[in-house]
Amino acid sequence: MKVFFRRIHLYLGLASGLFLVMVCLTGSILVFEKELEQAFHSERYFVEAASTPRLSLAQITEAVRAHKPKAKISGVKVYADPTRSVEVSLAGAPGGKGGPGEGKQRGEGMSPQRSEGRGEGMRGQPGEQRGEGKQPGQKGGPGGKGGKGDNGPRLFVNPYTGAILGEMNPRESFFHFIEEIHRGLVAGRVGKTVMGINSIIFLFILGTGLILWWPTARRMFSQRLTIKWGSSWKRLNHDFHIVLGFYTSLFLFIMAITGVGMSFEWVTKTLNTLTHSPQQRPEPPTSTASETGAKTMAADAVLAFARQQAPDAESYAVQLPKEPTGSIRVAMLRPGAVTENATDEVYLDQYSGKILRQQTYAQRPAGQKIRGLFKPVHTGAIFGLPSKILAFVIVLLGATFPITGTILWLNRTKKSKKKQAQPLAVAIS
Repeated sequence: MKVFFRRIHLYLGLASGLFLVMVCLTGSILVFEKELEQAFHSERYFVEAASTPRLSLAQITEAVRAHKPKAKISGVKVYADPTRSVEVSLAGAPGGKGGPGEGKQRGEGMSPQRSEGRGEGMRGQPGEQRGEGKQPGQKGGPGGKGGKGDNGPRLFVNPYTGAILGEMNPRESFFHFIEEIHRGLVAGRVGKTVMGINSIIFLFILGTGLILWWPTARRMFSQRLTIKWGSSWKRLNHDFHIVLGFYTSLFLFIMAITGVGMSFEWVTKTLNTLTHSPQQRPEPPTSTASETGAKTMAADAVLAFARQQAPDAESYAVQLPKEPTGSIRVAMLRPGAVTENATDEVYLDQYSGKILRQQTYAQRPAGQKIRGLFKPVHTGAIFGLPSKILAFVIVLLGATFPITGTILWLNRTKKSKKKQAQPLAVAIS
């Protein structure tokens, strides 16, 4: 029976080995995406805390409009940390390229009297919908859901001086390119399907590997748990593949299964069915103007409301409506949240400021919360820096297994050929 599983393990490993190496190497880079991005561009994200009061959002808006007169603001994210900059998202072009101010937009920005309005590329930023991934049937609409035109640039503003610290377009960043390779070989939907299938194959490789690892004799059990340092390179290669493969198998299995979950919509549907969760998220509620030309809620009033709702929140993200009937979405990240997307949400009427709908993270459907954990578990971000370090080590080791496995197969093939050649040599002599 083990011969059967060995062949499955071998053939699947040879067929997908190159993909597995690439996925693990790109994954190791993405583990520390946030830390590397902030280290490389610290001038964007961090400022020196000043004794002077912070600028109002109206003043920050004016600074943004002076820097980009035709830009339209789609969202703002404010941090409680006094050393963090304010992040302002600009609406992208209708075609999704992220050009500020392109196309016919409603207004040219957000003023104190008129507010206008993506699965973690920079997760949990203003202008994005929940980072857990798109739910079945989710569509953009007048209520303010993200569409192709929401992937615009992001400006970083000093909250004390109004100085523009930098600009970036998440979809043009280095890490977004690496993520596109990791998730779909930069080949769109077809590439994501291929990588999803590759994740399923990896699950079979891990399963058959555990079956092959299990010793046939009890005395061999300890041999499968330790590396024989000082042995020949062939023996070390054998132990690296067998022993380290066993220790990392559980973690790699979790990473692979969450990868499958993020690649196929049927996983989300099945998860929602099993947890009796709705298959579709409700459309955002709509606003109603009491009179023609009614003024919209001031941005600073929205932020003040959010601070009243969650005074101890780590950040406040305000997503502005794109249509006259759209609502304002406010997301508040409370201390100790399980992920950066575990926010409490409130939808406000953009004219009256009335609460149209609110939901804490604890009130979200079980299926949605579980689906929201896929990415932080997959990347190791679920428990902060310790789990990220563990994930980094695991994926680097994962990149070596197709290589050590191929070497192991080649060594066994050569050994088998030598055994077959020996009887032939004796017969000839």
